[in-house]
This record gives sequence, C-alpha cells and structure tokens, in this order.
Amino acid sequence: MPTLAHGHPERPSLQLHAARRMAESFGTDAPGYDRARPGYPDALVARVVAASPGRDVLDVGCGTGIAGRRFQAARCTVLGVEPDARMAAFARDHGLPVEVATFEDWDPAGRTFDLVIAAQSWHWVDPDVGAAKAAQVLRPDGRLAIFGHVYEPPPEVAEPFAVAFRRVVPESPFAGGSSRRPVEAYQAAYATVADTIRETRRFGEPEQWRFDWDRPYTREEWLALLPTTGGLTRLDPERLAEILDAVGAAIDDLGGSFTMRYTTLAVTAARLSVASPRDARETSPRPVQS
Repeated sequence: MPTLAHGHPERPSLQLHAARRMAESFGTDAPGYDRARPGYPDALVARVVAASPGRDVLDVGCGTGIAGRRFQAARCTVLGVEPDARMAAFARDHGLPVEVATFEDWDPAGRTFDLVIAAQSWHWVDPDVGAAKAAQVLRPDGRLAIFGHVYEPPPEVAEPFAVAFRRVVPESPFAGGSSRRPVEAYQAAYATVADTIRETRRFGEPEQWRFDWDRPYTREEWLALLPTTGGLTRLDPERLAEILDAVGAAIDDLGGSFTMRYTTLAVTAARLSVASPRDARETSPRPVQS
C-alpha cells in the first residue's frame, strides 16, 4: 500500500488527528475493511504480551478488531475504543467489546489496564493528548505499544498507483508524496512518537521494535485492500475504478500476483511505577498565598 494513500505518522504536517472526515470514512465498508486489511505478526503479539505485567488490554482506535482479536487469542481481555460506530458494531459482532468515542474524549471511569495498544491508529490521536492519557489509564509498570505496517509494494505496483493517483486526485494532500519511502523514514516517524512518550515523563525509555514478514497477494486481494486506505475511502466510484484499473494492469503484467514484504514497526514503553521527582513537584498542591 503506497504511503501517499495511507495515513501514517510519518506525515505529521497533515495533522491527521484533526482530519475527522477521513478518519470516519473507514467504516463505509466495515466487512470489506476487515477482510482486506492484514493482521499482525504472531511474534509482535507474543512480545508485547510478554512485556506486559498483565493481560487487561485497551485497544485504541480498534476499528473492526483486527488487532484486538489477535490479543484475545493470546488470552488477553480486550476493550476497544473506536470513534466510528459502524466499525465498533462489526467488532462487537465478532466478539470484541467496544465503546464508541475518540480516545481523547473517552471516559475511562476509573478503569486501568496492563496494556494500551494502538494498531495502525495512533496517527489519528492528538499527539498532545495521546501518551499522557495512556499513562493515566495504565497501571504502574503497564505498557504502551504503538505499532503499524510499512506498506511498500514492489516498484512495479507502487509506481503505477502513484501515477494514477496523482492524475485522478491531484487535489489530495497525499498526491505530492513519493511512490515509495524507505523503511528508515517510517522508523524516524516512530522515533518522533517515542519523543512524545518521553515528554510525558511518565514512561521509561521507549524502545523501537521491528518485525519483517511476507504475504503473497493476488490481483483481487490487492485491489480489495486499496479502497480501505485513507486516500481512497472517499473517492467516487468512477475515480476509484480508474486507479484500480491502472494497478490491476500492473499486477497482470507481473503474472497476476506479487509478494508483499511487510515490515511492522512498534514503539513501546513501560509506565513508571512512581512519578519522577520533577513530576511530583509539578503535581503537588501549591501553598496558599496569605
């Protein structure tokens, strides 16, 4: 999936957390979204769970529950928070409890968790709020884990998509991007996320993890995935068809299928058991001036 069509945190200038219309467009076809979107590597789920002090999980921006169900399968108890009621309904129908709200506005009602995850969703959360609120709902030593995929199909697929996208949707904020970005660009974006975690002074030193894996795609599977991405979800059928035709022809030239070499990146940190001395000073009651 070309980066210019998908909202990732490496594009902070777009302020995706404020682009509510785009954020709420993914539920247009929740079943199609759930079928087409890739899951998450077993190794990532296992490592996150092993690093957590317990198995009570809050899934921020859970969508249809693609990640949440993986953590349920790892014997976790998962609660989702999702702003799109259509996505939330799908997740509930498939066994994931969900409360409908943005993470910024969600009321934890005193509840705390061992693990807060955000799978392919943290770029929709206000960076001035997200990490601090995660610290608020995490138990001491609880873990925050933010992760997502690097979508870099082969150049033979990425470049025809980029050309068609620029031609069909020149007004899109994504249209000026490169058809491909090195994984280092995504790692830099996650380093920026790590900085926002540090700034709360509520977490230990963030770590960046990387997981590489392959998945083959047929023409039909890839063309089913593309309409679930942020740059395409709101296109009219005619413009969408023009882009998909161009990509489909490119895949046909490859023999009707290709292998996607995914990289899944994560930034994760443990909540401090106690506040730092500076935090204690800042949160302690101020003396009353007489």
